[in-house]
Amino acid sequence: MSRFIEIVEVGPRDGLQNERAVLSVDEKLDLIRKLEAAGARRTEVVSFVNPARVPQMAGAEDIMAALPQDPLRSRIGLVLNMRGWDRCISTGCDEANVVVCASDGFGVRNQGATVSQQLDTLTAIAERRAVEGGPPITATISVAFGCPFNGEVSEDQVVAIVREAAAVGVAEIAIADTIGVADPWTVRKRIEAAKAAAPGAKLRMHFHDTRNTGLANAYASVEAGIDVLDASVGGLGGCPFAPNATGNIGTEDLVYMLERAGFETGYDLAALIAIGREISDRLGKAPASSLARAGAFPA
Repeated sequence: MSRFIEIVEVGPRDGLQNERAVLSVDEKLDLIRKLEAAGARRTEVVSFVNPARVPQMAGAEDIMAALPQDPLRSRIGLVLNMRGWDRCISTGCDEANVVVCASDGFGVRNQGATVSQQLDTLTAIAERRAVEGGPPITATISVAFGCPFNGEVSEDQVVAIVREAAAVGVAEIAIADTIGVADPWTVRKRIEAAKAAAPGAKLRMHFHDTRNTGLANAYASVEAGIDVLDASVGGLGGCPFAPNATGNIGTEDLVYMLERAGFETGYDLAALIAIGREISDRLGKAPASSLARAGAFPA
């Protein structure tokens, strides 16, 4: 196969936000630079949230100021509200990833806003960007398969958000299994429904491996025609506002699976394994990714 699968590296943001250890700006920059040297072309590097609520994400402005513009790379900032959008613009992020939760229960706890209020924010950001300019907007629909507070999330709930995001001009929409409850069959059906609701939008998938289905869900996504997947080096990740949340699928695990099958990713697998081991050690924990433990094959 020669099909290219784009992997968006979310380790510096999603990977770190739920860790007890709080890395310094220099430590975060070291991680970002190593990931980019290993092949990351789109990287979620900062989150414009209140550091009093998520201290792991402090220093966003300092991180962006230390990263020189690079036409070959896109540094993504996570945005939850209009204040986050203003910060994102002021720091020169290449992309803004605006989050809309699929359930009110999670939205109120994670962002202090209902689904309707978050969609209003997404619309307001899109309208301001159309008038004033700013980085491209992507949208991530979190808890798109299940909510820790409201339970099951229906296909209709997700499709309604997909349709509204597309209507305001969002070109790429990510469907996120924030708490790791999805299965490959539901993933395929949800992708088909999202494509039907927004045929002009690019879809991206974001999986957590909480219940050991992350790679199977990634496989189902690729089989359903998805070309963009999120992953986190070392399998790091989780959400501070979701009980028992665990990490994303490991970037090295995903790269191994795809490249073993003949897909192209543009990553250096050996370098990713080394980074996963190093950052896990720095955080004082065992690596969550399988490749960080077992290594590649052939060795």
